[in-house]
Amino acid sequence: MSTGSGTPSAPAPTAPTTPARTSSMFSSLKVRNYRLFFIGQVVSNTGTWMQRIAQDWLVLSLTGSSAAVGITTALQFLPMLLFGLYGGVLVDRLPKRPALLVTQSAMALSGLALAALTLTGQVQVWHVYLAAFFVGLATVVDNPARQSFVAEMVGPDQLHNAVSLNSANFQSARLVGPAVAGLMITGVGTGWAFLANGLSFAAPIAGLLMMRARELHPVKRTPRGKGQLREGLQYVAGRPELIWSVVLVGFIGTFGFNFPVWLSAFADNVFHVGAGGYSLLNTLMALGSLGGALLAARRGSARMRLLILAALTFGALEIVASLAPSYWLFALLMVPIGIFGLTVNVTANTTVQMATDPAMRGRVMSLFMMVFMGGTPLGAPVIGWITDTYGARVGFALGGVVSAVAAGVIGLVLARVGGLRLSVGWERGTPRLRFVPRQREELATAA
Repeated sequence: MSTGSGTPSAPAPTAPTTPARTSSMFSSLKVRNYRLFFIGQVVSNTGTWMQRIAQDWLVLSLTGSSAAVGITTALQFLPMLLFGLYGGVLVDRLPKRPALLVTQSAMALSGLALAALTLTGQVQVWHVYLAAFFVGLATVVDNPARQSFVAEMVGPDQLHNAVSLNSANFQSARLVGPAVAGLMITGVGTGWAFLANGLSFAAPIAGLLMMRARELHPVKRTPRGKGQLREGLQYVAGRPELIWSVVLVGFIGTFGFNFPVWLSAFADNVFHVGAGGYSLLNTLMALGSLGGALLAARRGSARMRLLILAALTFGALEIVASLAPSYWLFALLMVPIGIFGLTVNVTANTTVQMATDPAMRGRVMSLFMMVFMGGTPLGAPVIGWITDTYGARVGFALGGVVSAVAAGVIGLVLARVGGLRLSVGWERGTPRLRFVPRQREELATAA
């Protein structure tokens, strides 16, 4: 499948769609290997969310500084920004299951080390900084490896469903993990939350060890060679369905996903509902995201048209929410915002994976995750300054405008590249917008 430099001999699919629709929302769970992986991730993701909450609370307790909490978050994302593309090159060279065993074990050790330091009263803030950076380094390989390994577990027919269920898994943990962490921190202390996270990695590690290698869909690994990072970037740049999906996710991740900034500002400065109101906003958004993931799993296909429409709707909903006159209307809008935000994420992820040659998938997914995960920390200071200076409504509306404009412009670019033209017409008394081939439109005009 690949040459010495890692160049795939077969071209990638031209249409980023799944070849078949699934009949069940949970169809990929019928695959034993993926079922083991999914169960392990349920436990591990819950532990990860517990550690995130405990980590931030511990830093705040040690320093009394919100800036120190921000430094912790930045250190955890920094390795992905610096080394994310190199992680993708490494993932394309390595067998995915052994690589995941190493990365999951490394993250377990980080949690256990923090637990030991905290429970013995020896923890200092630099210990937490170091642990956050260490987890970030492991994520450089773990993230693209997990993304790529899903395809090896389920094959192309179930890929969209499996990616959607992964997102539902993550969102479920996002609902449960912080709640459990809060109870554990107030009841027995942060050290026990770190311990629970470290032990939670036993589940995915056991799942990986119990998998049947003969039932995987192995991908030929890319041999070591020069220029593989540059080759991955050129591969993405030469395929419109890849480059524009990544660009769109970059804009939305950088400007449209700054909810910690906006929701805290709305709760505190606009509606004056305090911590309880802020928590409810996050819960409603998480419920919407979970619903969006399950709907994506049931849909069974990923199309660029859906990605563009979901991104446009997401941006428009943010603009509408920024104008909401009451807290409860604003809170209710968090549900559809969560649905369409998650739809953008899942559809872009699946579109990129399906349109990528398996030999290049590690490098392409590392670029995707680097742009998506790295964009928010870069955009947050800018959006935060605008929100502080001009108000929460202006900041939120700006994020929605940038997301919607990016989706509209990229949709028009893709239509032009694909030889399509926007057609405006009426059907059964209602307006209808659609893209049609230029030749067909020209023939209809001539007729």
